[in-house]
Amino acid sequence: MLHFSSLGKTALLIAMAEGSETDDYVSRARLKGFEVVTGKVGSMDVQKIIAAVETAAKRAGLTDESYRSQHALYHAILDALQGLGRGPLQLGNILRTVGLRFAVVKGPRTLEDSDDLWIAVSMYGMIGAPIKGHEHEVCGLGINHL
Repeated sequence: MLHFSSLGKTALLIAMAEGSETDDYVSRARLKGFEVVTGKVGSMDVQKIIAAVETAAKRAGLTDESYRSQHALYHAILDALQGLGRGPLQLGNILRTVGLRFAVVKGPRTLEDSDDLWIAVSMYGMIGAPIKGHEHEVCGLGINHL
């Protein structure tokens, strides 16, 4: 049985889920009090990945118009991208592409610590040369305080 006990673990489990288990994980996370949005993005352009995650979070109401909210999300995205690229992510300029599933989760850092709000961005998928069979799995996680 999976336990959605922390923000980061919840975000990673959802991003790594496949098919119908994604909906099940999202429902279970929401029952625990987390706000969640998921999506997919594939690109050779880092800006497109950032835009896809920011757009999904905004449409789902996980961020508002405040600088603090948008800035926290942006840095969580950058931290997740650092994990994908084992440092600063470079894609198109070195002929690399990614195909990712992502989750943005907002809530307390842990279920026991329910008075603070945090935002987590997790990404899971494939990275490699834009040639089928020349890729490998990657994952990244970024968490920032709201």
